[in-house]
Amino acid sequence: MHSVFGIKHLIILAVCAVAIVGGWFFVRKQSLSAVFKKMLLIGIVSELIKVFYYTVTNEEVYGGILPKTDLPFHLCSIQILFILVINITKSEKVKRFLYSFMIPSCLLGGIAALLLATTSSLNGMWILSVQYFGYHVAIVVLALKLITAKEFEANIGDYFNCLKFLLVLLFGAMYINSILYDGVSNINFMYVASPPMSGLPFLNENHGWLVYIAHYGCLVLLCVTACYIKPIVKALSRKKQTV
Repeated sequence: MHSVFGIKHLIILAVCAVAIVGGWFFVRKQSLSAVFKKMLLIGIVSELIKVFYYTVTNEEVYGGILPKTDLPFHLCSIQILFILVINITKSEKVKRFLYSFMIPSCLLGGIAALLLATTSSLNGMWILSVQYFGYHVAIVVLALKLITAKEFEANIGDYFNCLKFLLVLLFGAMYINSILYDGVSNINFMYVASPPMSGLPFLNENHGWLVYIAHYGCLVLLCVTACYIKPIVKALSRKKQTV
């Protein structure tokens, strides 16, 4: 049984780090539209592997139906839907709105998923490990591309749009968790019901769910702010100059 930060996981993390650097050099001179087309293909292949793997694995229990816990409603997997929208829409406003959300959610969500890997990704078939780690490497590379792309320069408005959209998604996840919960399955999309794993130093339920969700919210705010520190500093500087 391989565990998080065990030998296998550490080796995979080292490979992922190399893959992120390599992926960044591969896409850094490409246009955003070209990168998003590639990301759509990666997302579709990733989701197909996941769907068929978990459906077959749980066939005796669920009878050929994908378990509810594997629907694409986590912060990382839901990116596939937004990537699809970006590839379809002609609206630059919609694209910008989604770009602003993807910068922190893909970067920090992808890194968190690599570090706090699922048990199945570490102990399932090799194809599932490739799917899980490969997909999260890809969205981290996508975030790095967005951060440095000349076609998109984030501003203070993007920061607030990102926070508002995240708030909507987190509340939405609470409803989705409640709708899908059947008293048996561990439904915990976006980890608003409980921590991603036990024993975490800050994200835990030692003092109840309300304290946990407050810590969760503070951590999200801190992470998003860190990703937007440059436009925040610029906005504050401009405000001082006008006073």
